[in-house]
Amino acid sequence: MSTAIQEVRADDTLSGRLSGVIYENIVELIANNTFPVNSRLPSELELAERFNASRPVVREALQRLREDRVIISRQGSGSYVQRRPEGDILQLVPVGSLADVQRCFEFRSGLEPAAAALAALQRDSEALDRIAAAMRALDKCVAEGHLGTEEDFNLHNEIARATRNQYHASIQASLRSHVIAGMNVTRNLSLRRSEAQIRVVQQEHERIVAAIVAQNPDEAFAAMKNHIISARNRMFEGI
Repeated sequence: MSTAIQEVRADDTLSGRLSGVIYENIVELIANNTFPVNSRLPSELELAERFNASRPVVREALQRLREDRVIISRQGSGSYVQRRPEGDILQLVPVGSLADVQRCFEFRSGLEPAAAALAALQRDSEALDRIAAAMRALDKCVAEGHLGTEEDFNLHNEIARATRNQYHASIQASLRSHVIAGMNVTRNLSLRRSEAQIRVVQQEHERIVAAIVAQNPDEAFAAMKNHIISARNRMFEGI
């Protein structure tokens, strides 16, 4: 690999990390109401000066916030706060990791629906038994008011194993710490909200499992896609 290519990749990595830091700082300022809902954010230039960063890095952070529906752009007017996340979210992730957690959800939304669809086609009786056991364990956590992060991951892991494709299984296993970090946030936030919210999450799991049992790959794909995207959005449900 040439030195020039290595330098470009290093610059891209640094830029991504810096934009992640700015992303988290802006989330914190919105969460603590420094930037209230419906208020206009400072301009890119002002934010660049505030965070001692380049405008392209700030622009990337703002784009991530738009993707997460925290802010919205109005042509010719700038960026406005669309919703205020709960401040608790900043205590549930390691400092500097919030953007990474969201990007993991983004990656999972492409990976796991395909795994669910393949699992619907490839599952055998043993795989169904493992999925059913994982679902019962998660049901038990919900009924007893426990967090259930490990049980949640285990269900998703068993679905990956049910594909009988070593790549799906190995990727899911390799992502364990990142996936659990996201699940820890969303499940903690759900427990702090309402019983109805917890039930909605469990119903999403039930639809995925039902589609796999019925050998319906299209429904399994759609149900998993909806679940991952909804989980990502639940991180930033407004208050």
